[in-house]
Amino acid sequence: MGSKPLVRPPRLARGSRVALVAPAGPLLDRDDLTRAVALCRALDYEPVLGLHAGGRHGYLAGTDEERLADLNAAFRDPAVDAVWCIRGGFGLTRILSEVDFPALARRPKAVIGFSDVTALLAGVTRCAGLVAFHGPNARTSMPRFTRTHFERVLACATPAGSLEPLPQPADVLVPRENRMVTLSGGVAEGRLAGGNLSLLQCLIGTECFPDLEGALLVLEDVGEDLYRVDRMLAHLRMVGALDRLAGVLVGRFTELKRSTGDGALGFDEVLATYFGPLRIPVALGFPVGHIDEQWTLPLGVPARLDADTGELSLLEPAVA
Repeated sequence: MGSKPLVRPPRLARGSRVALVAPAGPLLDRDDLTRAVALCRALDYEPVLGLHAGGRHGYLAGTDEERLADLNAAFRDPAVDAVWCIRGGFGLTRILSEVDFPALARRPKAVIGFSDVTALLAGVTRCAGLVAFHGPNARTSMPRFTRTHFERVLACATPAGSLEPLPQPADVLVPRENRMVTLSGGVAEGRLAGGNLSLLQCLIGTECFPDLEGALLVLEDVGEDLYRVDRMLAHLRMVGALDRLAGVLVGRFTELKRSTGDGALGFDEVLATYFGPLRIPVALGFPVGHIDEQWTLPLGVPARLDADTGELSLLEPAVA
């Protein structure tokens, strides 16, 4: 997956100044801003709220110019140590071509978020040459599981090693909740890449589309029809994006609608259609996506996937 390792941004530490920005969808409740600031402080970081973070312009958190200004100001400010997106939604692809990635490359800092923020994370890795962090947005709740992985990845300049699985419900013999499913067994190593499937498809043909050669592809999404997931995977296959993957980690596809008036397929059947012929390790059910308890994954960092056990290990530090 490319010959040049990505630059690792400085680790987060007590007192780190963290810019809170809303470069995509609006914060419909003022408490979203309050919680994001409170979460920063609870983690012993100093929040730096974007000037337009509470803005609204239809289904966007302000105009394109306002959202871009906040993001670029955070990238250009040498006193800011990290940039944490408050929410996803929609809107980053409207401003991605104007983001000042060279400024971020000159002063590396962790960029954190998921969902629509997948587009920004892809730009960070491809256009700034930095590790990016697929993790909780700043307005979300942070239970112990999420905090543990957030800090292991972002605050420790050592390899995180094997990530914890989500605990299964007690007193249930064969639970469906938090279950890992092996679609194709085996072990593979590669750099982590990917995120939200809809955004990955949207980036095809742009300079921000991830380098997937030899990668461990991470996928998640929310509120999609299965036939649309099928179509997006077909698009990735048609452009050759799946041809040289090392393995696939399928996270949570929450609120997935499986049936249409013409019938239904199983989610695993659709995944097998596209990944089965590749003969690479593939597993389903990782704590990645639109869920409270989730991993923070450093995109661009080498990892090892064991699809038989559902284990993911981070092999190198994500921060310096």
